[in-house]
Amino acid sequence: MEQVDFAICGGRIVNPATGLDGMGSIGIRNGKIAVIDMDSSVTFDLQHVVRADGYIVIPGMIDCHVHAYQHATPLGINIDDHCLARGVTTAVDAGSAGSSTFPGLRKFIAERSHTRLLAFLHIASHGLASAGCSAGAAGGECDHLNQVDVSKCVRCVTQNTDMIVGVKVRVSESCTDNGRIEEEVYRRALAASTESGVPLMVHHSISTVPVAKEEGKLCCPFDMNPGDIYTHAFMPHLSHILERDKKAVHPDVWEARRKGIYFDIGHGAGSFSWTVAEICTQEGFWPDTISTDLHCESVDGPAYDLVTVMTKMYALGMPFNEIIASVTSRPAAAIQRLECLGSLQVGREADITMLKIEECDIDLEDCYGQVRKVKKRIVPVGVWRNGKRFDVSPHPNCPNVDSIINGINAWDGTDVRDARKPSLS
Repeated sequence: MEQVDFAICGGRIVNPATGLDGMGSIGIRNGKIAVIDMDSSVTFDLQHVVRADGYIVIPGMIDCHVHAYQHATPLGINIDDHCLARGVTTAVDAGSAGSSTFPGLRKFIAERSHTRLLAFLHIASHGLASAGCSAGAAGGECDHLNQVDVSKCVRCVTQNTDMIVGVKVRVSESCTDNGRIEEEVYRRALAASTESGVPLMVHHSISTVPVAKEEGKLCCPFDMNPGDIYTHAFMPHLSHILERDKKAVHPDVWEARRKGIYFDIGHGAGSFSWTVAEICTQEGFWPDTISTDLHCESVDGPAYDLVTVMTKMYALGMPFNEIIASVTSRPAAAIQRLECLGSLQVGREADITMLKIEECDIDLEDCYGQVRKVKKRIVPVGVWRNGKRFDVSPHPNCPNVDSIINGINAWDGTDVRDARKPSLS
């Protein structure tokens, strides 16, 4: 009999990092995975068994785009309530803190949360403490180049490699003095990422930096470096990844993918359009990573949580095992943590998520009031962080009428949309 603290038995184990997919059991001892049994050759003490019959057991999920700096930035949420309690064991903050505000993210959020928190460091030294769309005010965090200091950013990254996994920049007119210094901000973010040896995550929307390659200009995403992450991939605003006729993914975007750039969902409150997603996925352009961009304006809809965004991709036809890879092994690889995260392996911390696929009949909204009927959804039923089990909260009530109304009100500002404006009728 295998001596373990407990075992999760009888579930379908899906571990994309190793290609494992089958019925089996996992034994946990001292917070680590002690055994993975796929042939029923191991006997466990029945008093310490968690039955997983009918469930799917996967590595602890990674949400590679959230905003976790609660109370210090306008967007911050409680990651234990909205990530861990919904099956996410590792959350990655996407630029809430910059070099001057990062110590607080570590002390007041990371060190006090059960959820593992990693971070992309914003190229602006103050991060998103109060800037543009994150505070409901005019202006952006990179309106002045004095705040975009490459050396300070690199120093902070290299001094905090246990927690900082990359650099973040918002390449957008509204964040860069109405676009006046946008290309220079982008250039500095690329430099900071390269110098510190970590990937760059880019938010690219309503931008003076073109999607298509132009002589003498930086473009996005093609001029990003292999291993960088292009978030908000299915957003419908100007600077979207589609060609001008809006019927296909831009050739330069396909070339960027072949170059090795990751494309991330980053759903949020304004960055996921059913129309864009349908055009992209019908062409076979699936996201590399699925993330929520979870913050105070998206947590009650339209993003809700990671499994809801996964459910949307499932409804679009993304293969289930690819969905699991996009929240486990792929984000772990993108943030250069595949040696310790995103895989079920003996000796690693027991970060484990248990899911089920359940029948339903609900509408799910995008960020612009468009809804699609969903017949099956992915639901978390168990989560362990470092071998300790945490409660899973009930799934949110979807759709949220207020979220749909907010989306309808923003619909006229999109560049890619359905022929008819959505309504509640």
